[in-house]
Amino acid sequence: MTATPALTAPVTPDLTFTVTGAEEQRFAALPTLRFGLEIARTGGTPVSSISLTAVVRIDVTRRRYAPEAREALAELFGAPEQWATGMRPLTWARTTVQVPAFDERTTVGIPVDCSYDTELAVVKYLRAVGDGEVPLDFLFSGTVFHPGPGGRGLVAARVSWTDGDARYALPAALWHDLTDRYHAGSPWLRLSRETYDRLDAYRARHVLGSPDDAVRALLDGAALHHSGTSCT
Repeated sequence: MTATPALTAPVTPDLTFTVTGAEEQRFAALPTLRFGLEIARTGGTPVSSISLTAVVRIDVTRRRYAPEAREALAELFGAPEQWATGMRPLTWARTTVQVPAFDERTTVGIPVDCSYDTELAVVKYLRAVGDGEVPLDFLFSGTVFHPGPGGRGLVAARVSWTDGDARYALPAALWHDLTDRYHAGSPWLRLSRETYDRLDAYRARHVLGSPDDAVRALLDGAALHHSGTSCT
């Protein structure tokens, strides 16, 4: 009898991740940045596909801040003297992409929505940082599929969080330019229906042209009142 040759156990691909750049995602309905991600196989079998989840975080401790930025960031992290213990990474996005088959290396795009909701901590941070670079961490997990023993079928293996970390320094101006172009320099403000109705009634009573004019008038009035109170 002829012995059946033993099938060689598949070797899980070893992967490295590098964020290569960022640009505006064209024709997107919402302002979206597209980060280029290079995935390289440094060992194991070729890749059949990957279901890859990326978590994007801002490592706020990895840069310095101008005095005006420090003042704006106090709402998020407290007074600057508390930052050594009070600053924590801000999670910006979590997204999943499907990576097609490749042998040695491939490049895919990681889309990140650039919401302008001023109540979000990430937006507060990015608005406070007018220039310089935003230090980002990319954390990866998911499932990689590769050929089974003897090239038959597919085998699934996990991509560990600790195996797929990458860093990238995002120019802050890129986020500002993108959101300003989509929103024409007008941040989005969430109001309850009751508050909006009161604001609109105030606008109508004072014959003001827009909600922006009404808010400006209220702020100017409050500043004038505060100044008069301080002088008495």
